[in-house]
Amino acid sequence: MNIVMLTNTFTPHVGGVARSVAAFTAAYRRRGHRVLVVAPEFANMPEHETDVLRIPAIQHFNGSDFSMVLPVSGLLSDVLDEFEPQMLHAHHPYLLGATALRIARFRQCPLVYTHHTLIEQYTHYVPVDSPAVQRFAIEMGTRYANMADQVFAPSQSIAALLKQRGVHVPIAVLPTGVDTAHYAQGDGAGFRTRLGIGQNAFVIGHLGRLAPEKNLEFLAKAIALSMHSNTEMQFLLAGDGPSVPTIKNIFEIHGVLDRVHFLGVLDFQKQVAAYHAMNLFAFASTSETQGMVLTEAMAAGIPVVALDASGVREVVNDGHNGRLVFEATPAAFAEAIQSVASLSEDDLQKMQAAARATAQEFSMDRHADRAIAIYSSLIRAPYNANPHDVDTWESVLRLFRAEWEMTKNVVAATGVALGKQNLLR
Repeated sequence: MNIVMLTNTFTPHVGGVARSVAAFTAAYRRRGHRVLVVAPEFANMPEHETDVLRIPAIQHFNGSDFSMVLPVSGLLSDVLDEFEPQMLHAHHPYLLGATALRIARFRQCPLVYTHHTLIEQYTHYVPVDSPAVQRFAIEMGTRYANMADQVFAPSQSIAALLKQRGVHVPIAVLPTGVDTAHYAQGDGAGFRTRLGIGQNAFVIGHLGRLAPEKNLEFLAKAIALSMHSNTEMQFLLAGDGPSVPTIKNIFEIHGVLDRVHFLGVLDFQKQVAAYHAMNLFAFASTSETQGMVLTEAMAAGIPVVALDASGVREVVNDGHNGRLVFEATPAAFAEAIQSVASLSEDDLQKMQAAARATAQEFSMDRHADRAIAIYSSLIRAPYNANPHDVDTWESVLRLFRAEWEMTKNVVAATGVALGKQNLLR
């Protein structure tokens, strides 16, 4: 099968979508399928990539760590002519997602769309953020989903949300699987030694994009409270992003910065070792559609403390493989951390075993096989897509751009008015 993945984020970008696309791509290729990944250029991307087409892009769009693709060149058409795609899979509704829709309709291929992201929680990355823009972001994702032949939802919570918003095409709950064998063994002791952390210290960890939508200010405050009550507690923070200065400032204010280890972006082997150096994984994001890092940590036998949210409650079973925190306060989160830290050795081992068992339920092999089965059924089905979908989608995008321009004008006019008021005072 020839599968084309179109994604606005891909390696070396750090984030759940990039990791999901890379994981499924590798799993499909291991099964003998050919996969072409179409993705933007990113800084420090590999020089030589097999079956990856990079599209020119503006780096660090609006101060973020994302790349914004420029208009797609004729090179893509030439590559697709040679590749002969049978299946199109879009991982975003905009930018390369719009390109995926055009390709699918022109080449009469089935289109699958994975709703990875609660887009409305990322509108702070556009020049103007407002409730109107958030509403249009929700509408954009819903309308795009209804133009696909099949939607993948990374969790049951997201599947229910999509149906509530009016998505009527078939939805399959298909999380990104975890390669449990890869995460089962790691040199946690050596990782601790290199950082000067004692083997008996209780180590909390977190891995991911360090950005505002990940609720890291909340997490830092909760971890700092926990560290106050346990002077031997250490915190490992792996990843990078715009929230690093804010996080450092919080730990400095609380006087525990010397026990916080900023690891930066880690390669795969170091990620595994970092997980094994932890006693507990902490997660406070409420913007997730699935908890990829949660299942990775559990595959390493690490219990999780996390806020109750979509994509999280499907993984964390309170009191079984970690703690699910229902009260969104730093104090409640810190209390949950302390409850795990104070477990007896036997109870902690039971929680670790439960974490490993949970990871097995999210194995990559299981989810990749299911995705391929769905692809195959779509390819076998008669092609009956609406040829006017592309025109409809272009109208939606024009409407979104018009709303954006109106919002910018209102904000600008308000700013001028407020400025005049200040001058009159």
